Amino acid sequence: MDLPLKPPLKPMLAATADSIPQHMAYEPKWDGFRALIFRDHEEVRIFSRSGNELSAYFPDVIVAVKEQSPARCVLDGELVVIDGNGLKFTRLLERSGSAPYKISKLVASRPASVIVFDLLALDDRSLLDQPYAVRRELLEHVLADAEPPICLSPMTTDIEVAEQWFDEFEGNGLDGVMAKPLDGRYHPGLRSMWKIKHRRDADVVLGGFRLHKNSSPSRPLLGVMHLGVYDERGRLNWVGACSGLGFTLREQLLEVLLPLALSPGTPQWDAHPWTGPLTPDSPRRPTPGPRSGGPDEDTYLLEPELVCEVVYDHLEDDRRFRSNAAFVGFRPDKLPRECTFEALGVRTSVDLRSILGPL
Repeated sequence: MDLPLKPPLKPMLAATADSIPQHMAYEPKWDGFRALIFRDHEEVRIFSRSGNELSAYFPDVIVAVKEQSPARCVLDGELVVIDGNGLKFTRLLERSGSAPYKISKLVASRPASVIVFDLLALDDRSLLDQPYAVRRELLEHVLADAEPPICLSPMTTDIEVAEQWFDEFEGNGLDGVMAKPLDGRYHPGLRSMWKIKHRRDADVVLGGFRLHKNSSPSRPLLGVMHLGVYDERGRLNWVGACSGLGFTLREQLLEVLLPLALSPGTPQWDAHPWTGPLTPDSPRRPTPGPRSGGPDEDTYLLEPELVCEVVYDHLEDDRRFRSNAAFVGFRPDKLPRECTFEALGVRTSVDLRSILGPL
């Protein structure tokens, strides 16, 4: 590629803010894969935030970029899968690491889109030193006629509109709002903008746990805690894990939880909602994988009696935390049966076309 910017390039990052700052440019924070897209005529390459090449997993996006973007450019955006009125991160994960034959099926059944929000190079010119306002104006010009699956991210300088986006589009899988200085340059790898994310409290049932990977007989440590809530049929569904604990708290919590762990083969173990044969009608339970870690021989189950408060971002498909929740504390004043999906207060979806236009 003969471009003024060479791949891989680190994207500009965001620091976390508790509220939406004033006097900025605002964009929705999209829930997908961050991607830098390099196009030099017929050659298009897509790279992730960490510098891994994603080109093979998104051939549909590459075709669209060739058809609708400038012949020589570098774009910054978010790869997403739009399903109905919202974004479905779980559908996007299906692309990662898939074999070519599966990618072909996913392209046909669950096509991907790219939401573009910055222009880093155009023709022979790097735009990294240009203010955001200039880059945005150029981006709007070069993508003026873009159509899905290429979408131009909306932008506003009206903080009231940004607050409306933050409040109304949570149910669609959007992750919050981005705030960017209008005069800000693009600083690869640096936190030179702000993200304001949804953070919600929930009371959940502690159904089990695993030991930490660094746990040892001389210093046992708690790893993840498995969380559940009850559905409308009174079944305890796994909704995710809780992690990110300090080592002192891991030790203290394990001292409380380990004596309460159920023994495999006992009536209490067999009666636990996350044991027994798994059928299509079973409530969701922890499954082996990096996000949950179990259940397996290293998973300890607990009677569904302890309630704890956690902070989470949002639910995927209204049934699972998007990422691991943060532990706040135990809630001895709450009954386990009060921990339900209804109590989570799932937001009503608003049509995504009202912010992105025709899809």
